[in-house]
Amino acid sequence: MFNSAMTTTEDVSTQNVESERIIAAIDLGTNSVHMVIVRLEPQIPSFSIIGKEKETVRLGDRDIETGNLKLKIMERTVNALKRFQEIAKTLNAEAVIAVATSAIREAPNGREFLYRIKRELNLHVDLISGQEEARRIYLGVLSGMEFNNEAHTIIDIGGGSTELILGDSHEERCLNSTKVGAVRLTSEIITTDPISDQEFNYLKAYARGMLERSVEEVLSNVNFGEKLRLVGTSGTIETLANIHAKDASDSIPSTLNGYSFTLKDLREMVSRLRKMTNSERSEIPAMPENRSEVILAGAVILQEAMTLLGVESITTCERALREGVIVDWMLAHDLIDNRLRFQSTIRQRSVLKIAKKYHVDLEYSERIATLALSLFDQTKNHLHQWGNQERFLLWAASELHNCGHYISHSSHHKHSYYLIRNSGLLGYNETEIEIIANLARYHRKSQPKKKHENFQNLATKEHKLVVEQLSPLLRLATSLDRRQIGAVSRIECDYRKDDKELHLKVFPANIDDDCAIELWSLSYSKLIFEEVFGVKLIASL
Repeated sequence: MFNSAMTTTEDVSTQNVESERIIAAIDLGTNSVHMVIVRLEPQIPSFSIIGKEKETVRLGDRDIETGNLKLKIMERTVNALKRFQEIAKTLNAEAVIAVATSAIREAPNGREFLYRIKRELNLHVDLISGQEEARRIYLGVLSGMEFNNEAHTIIDIGGGSTELILGDSHEERCLNSTKVGAVRLTSEIITTDPISDQEFNYLKAYARGMLERSVEEVLSNVNFGEKLRLVGTSGTIETLANIHAKDASDSIPSTLNGYSFTLKDLREMVSRLRKMTNSERSEIPAMPENRSEVILAGAVILQEAMTLLGVESITTCERALREGVIVDWMLAHDLIDNRLRFQSTIRQRSVLKIAKKYHVDLEYSERIATLALSLFDQTKNHLHQWGNQERFLLWAASELHNCGHYISHSSHHKHSYYLIRNSGLLGYNETEIEIIANLARYHRKSQPKKKHENFQNLATKEHKLVVEQLSPLLRLATSLDRRQIGAVSRIECDYRKDDKELHLKVFPANIDDDCAIELWSLSYSKLIFEEVFGVKLIASL
């Protein structure tokens, strides 16, 4: 079972330093850049939070005309990240994992900015989709809260988007991300101070209209007889919880985990906040610096969400996206199994869901995947040195390589690239999705070329090399099932280093089948394979 308990700094300081593993997670949000530093306890498995950092940079304050991130804000963000890196280094963090969300995702120069961060700080930032952000928020909450096998709805109100999630102790049922956030609505709607009645009514109506579809999906996945429990995470909801606690008991709780307030309480806070100027809101004792300007929009989003969901109270959880990034990292490094074992299949489920969506012949694609992985395994340490992560990307590309037929048979490999690139695969970061899409793109026709825009999207030489070396394996696999009837049951590879030859034995599924079409197709597809690996491929039945 995943232990969600947090130990104190004093507790963890007594542990054996030599066995400690410390990692940091950074979240580049619309309003702020956050970092959490944790000490892993894989034997439990669990982690203890030993440090937190935050800097308000306002990435969501983009150029009005172009939508680009502003130069001074990018500078501020780079400086914040540099400071975070220094802190992580001081605490001996073995890894710093960073993710970027809606502000960078939507900015035309967002990718360029991430390349700059990589160049200047040697920090790789994963650009994650709204659904992937929701999935990791779910993992974060699950690490800090016991669900008792009951359904919970999670709401996370960020600067640029609101994530609405339904899940239980074992798996998520729906993951939604809507473009309504505290910073976004403040900048797009509120121009009066205090807010006018007209703007306030429009703010409520807009938030409700944007949330309706996500709420409907959540409610449609609630089973008969289940009671809906609402959990709230992140800055807006934590601020409202602190304001409520301060009003109720004249003190702020030492932890907000498990703190609750009602919809009635929230409506009273909204009524009070809307009558105040920004300056007056900033004087509220529990109001964090730089939060007063956007708190009203955030509170209205929460009020409308609770009303639509039909819930009367909300419970706060201090763990969210950053902690979810930590859990995801632990899962990827086999430090968690048991209660979160659903995560190990999230990638497979996501790929198969997309395959079904685009009417992929799953029997055929599974055969291609089997052949491609067989080639991968038998040539590993002879022709390439890639590991399990790249093997999984090849599997995903094999399953989805033909999805472009959904658009058109003509140039379907290019359509496959586009569909995979924009399908919102869960469990994969932006770079991995780009690699999968490129592998599918090059399963036929041209090999990767520098002039191809999709190939240029791969950020590093290593990522390009993955595509250059693994796409020929997918090409060979598709040739080995050229008639799409499963003519080849299995293959055996014999690499002869001194002769620079790879002998490929093809075993037919039907002993009377000469597999002439497959061998003919192989004679063409092997040319790129031979060029890439510098070997001669000799196939025989």
